[in-house]
Amino acid sequence: MKYTEDELSNIILGCAIEVHKKLGPGLLESAYQECLFFELVEKGLEVVKERPMPIVYKDVKLDHGYRLDLLVENKVVIEIKTVEAFSDVHFAQVLTYLRLGEYKLGLLLNFHVTSLKQGINRIIN
Repeated sequence: MKYTEDELSNIILGCAIEVHKKLGPGLLESAYQECLFFELVEKGLEVVKERPMPIVYKDVKLDHGYRLDLLVENKVVIEIKTVEAFSDVHFAQVLTYLRLGEYKLGLLLNFHVTSLKQGINRIIN
């Protein structure tokens, strides 16, 4: 089934809220990443973990070690954080991933909050 970015966003956020309710704040980013990956795959979505994100500079592709936390259905980038508060760099990082991969939607999720609704940011390219 083909989903739009908005439909995927709703599914992803539902899964992320489920993970946060079960685990709460205080764990490492990798723990939330694994659990969110599991939930999304259980929903039947195609999800890639740690997808390499090369940089194209002057028509040369450079593998510089950047990796997307999760890429859902080759459409939505998910960047997972466990920080006190987002900084401008976090937003810039997701926007850069969106531009480099030519994706339309990114979700910046901070699991280090009391309620995940406080830690959700949609970023549109």
